[in-house]
Amino acid sequence: MDRVTSTAPDPLPDPYALRPRLPTPLQEIDDAPFTRRGVRLLLKRDDLIHPELPGNKWRKLAPNLRAAAAAGERVLLTFGGAYSNHLRATAAAGRLLGFGTVGVVRGDELAGAPLNPSLARCAADGMRLHFIDRPRYRRRADPDLLAELGDRFGTFRLIPEGGSNALAAQGCTELGRELRGAADTVAVACGTGGTLAGLAAGLGPGQRALGFPVLKGGRPHFLQEAVEELQRAAFGGPRGTWQLEDRFHCGGYARRTPELDVFAAAFEARHGFPLERVYVAKLLYGLTTLAEEGAFAPGSTVAAVITGMP
Repeated sequence: MDRVTSTAPDPLPDPYALRPRLPTPLQEIDDAPFTRRGVRLLLKRDDLIHPELPGNKWRKLAPNLRAAAAAGERVLLTFGGAYSNHLRATAAAGRLLGFGTVGVVRGDELAGAPLNPSLARCAADGMRLHFIDRPRYRRRADPDLLAELGDRFGTFRLIPEGGSNALAAQGCTELGRELRGAADTVAVACGTGGTLAGLAAGLGPGQRALGFPVLKGGRPHFLQEAVEELQRAAFGGPRGTWQLEDRFHCGGYARRTPELDVFAAAFEARHGFPLERVYVAKLLYGLTTLAEEGAFAPGSTVAAVITGMP
């Protein structure tokens, strides 16, 4: 079932016409689990890049949007779940820049149900929503399924689930460059791996990137392999020093534990800084636990990339 049709007017502007805030601010906070061990904590405020395309959404989408505009492609098609921030960002980009957008949503049972707030925002931004069952959704890279979608929606620029492809990884290298010399460890929450792949490539010598997966994963090492493949596609091979810390997914995507909620509430009370729960809270929970375990050397600096706000 489809909802909402959008047309793409001429001309298609460059995404930098939206005036992103670059470089994003770097904010130091005094947080006891870090300071009592002699470790500085910095927040890289990528959530402030743009009010409707925050954080890694901007960095991953911008090069894909520029490529689509250069090729004269008028429609963006992408994939996501019912609460996907990536779908929302793609829909917003389409509205702001004049692209038509199609969101292929996991779960055909949602087709006849009222739209949740996330999907309602996508529809309000002009995205055409197309619901498919979960077995077909798992085949989202299958050429036959993509051909079916082409027959239905016409020519489109394909942007993968989560926005992670070679162009996205290349776009995220600037995040690493903005942090060169600022921290020994730069940490980011990971969904599909594109931000980590580019971040690590952009950092300087002696720096490392640390990724915190927010998905539980269906098989071992799937995200490790995804980041490696993204770096091969984007840069021709491995770039930078990076690793994954997979203890803090809290049960999987959008899942929470009482421990995570207690941590997030305490952090918010200490700093007056609201934590987005799907990505950012898990990132800071993981970093705080590592700091308490002595994982960071006294005198070192840790930067946490804040990719979104509640």
